[in-house]
Amino acid sequence: MATQHKASPSSYIKARRSSLIAAIFLMATSAIGPGFITQTATFTVTMGSAFAFGIFASIVIDYVVQQNIWRIVTLTKMHASDVANAAIPGSGYLLAILVIFGGLVFNIGNIAGAGLGLNALVGLDPKWGGMISALLAIYIFSSRKASTAIDRLMIGLGLIMIFLTLYVAIVSNPPLGEALKQSVMPDQVDFATITTIVGGTVGGYISYAGAHRLLDKGAVGIENIKVVSSAATKGIIVVGLMRYILFLAILGVVASGVTIDISGHASNPASQAFQAAAGEFGLRIFGLILWAAALTSVIGAAYTSMTFITVFHRSITERQRSIATIIFIAISLVIYLMMGTAPAALLVFAGGFNGLILPIGLSIFIYVGWKRADLMGGYLYPRWLLWLGVITCVLTWYMGAMSVSAIFNYLK
Repeated sequence: MATQHKASPSSYIKARRSSLIAAIFLMATSAIGPGFITQTATFTVTMGSAFAFGIFASIVIDYVVQQNIWRIVTLTKMHASDVANAAIPGSGYLLAILVIFGGLVFNIGNIAGAGLGLNALVGLDPKWGGMISALLAIYIFSSRKASTAIDRLMIGLGLIMIFLTLYVAIVSNPPLGEALKQSVMPDQVDFATITTIVGGTVGGYISYAGAHRLLDKGAVGIENIKVVSSAATKGIIVVGLMRYILFLAILGVVASGVTIDISGHASNPASQAFQAAAGEFGLRIFGLILWAAALTSVIGAAYTSMTFITVFHRSITERQRSIATIIFIAISLVIYLMMGTAPAALLVFAGGFNGLILPIGLSIFIYVGWKRADLMGGYLYPRWLLWLGVITCVLTWYMGAMSVSAIFNYLK
């Protein structure tokens, strides 16, 4: 009689840990894209230390959003669009369309950011840099081992971004005390700015990246709720750390009196800050950070956006979804190559647009948490988390309305 081999407890724990780390870095690297880098530089120049409050607010909002979405997706064992349809018939199709369109807009900006990154790193023309980076992402998804390659790439490039940015932050010598004070006691509060930064770091597809990765990896159900919640918290810590380090790196340059041009026709404001902090080497560091952020965001945006197409065709296979993802990246690349929009302006617009999508999806998920325990296997959802979700919903709806004018004002 043939012996059936079962996975050992240690191998199961190792596989689960790998899944959680992959989800953490997929969410984190998606949230730390070229849009966030450009937005952070732009708003740090205009607001100075007061922008620390915007960073802090985005982390708090991020915590509430990610905790709710990660929990509900893994408890229901369904993609976000399917959860929405089950709760409010038809809403899943709307959410899918918005996320896919928002992901496309973001991905055009991500490819543009990759072009800017290679331009700063090796002097390559941005159009060629964007095309090479998009083709690399397409190659990764065409691989039979795409899932493993994505996980390893996200982790590796994520760590590179953090350590290189930390180096520049140390060199730029920012006013830490003032930044900490402004995080909780700001001299000014700009809701439109907060909305744009939130849209660029948690809006649109980014909200669902880690949750859908866990779903694909099988880390679902009530039995996994504690580790899922812990993974969401750790992911937010990684994102928050990177956000503050990047902000401090640029703040140090701004506080020293260096003038950074943030007009739409100037070079990327973050590249100017890095060059001012560490000279030619700083510019190369910026190029590598921006390229890494852009490439991981291209992969994250494409992967997550295409997880929403299952709502239109439930029997789609993983291979078919990979093909759709490749097409999605190819369309983003073609549009980028045809566009004449300044990349920096496009990145800011992408963040603002995705900030408008956030309250729609979050409202649906909070409704599921309150009223549809049947979809979550009878799980008694924490009321404190739902109340925080309600407050965040109201705040994001208000900020979403405010962001419309901010987007048009920036693009003028």
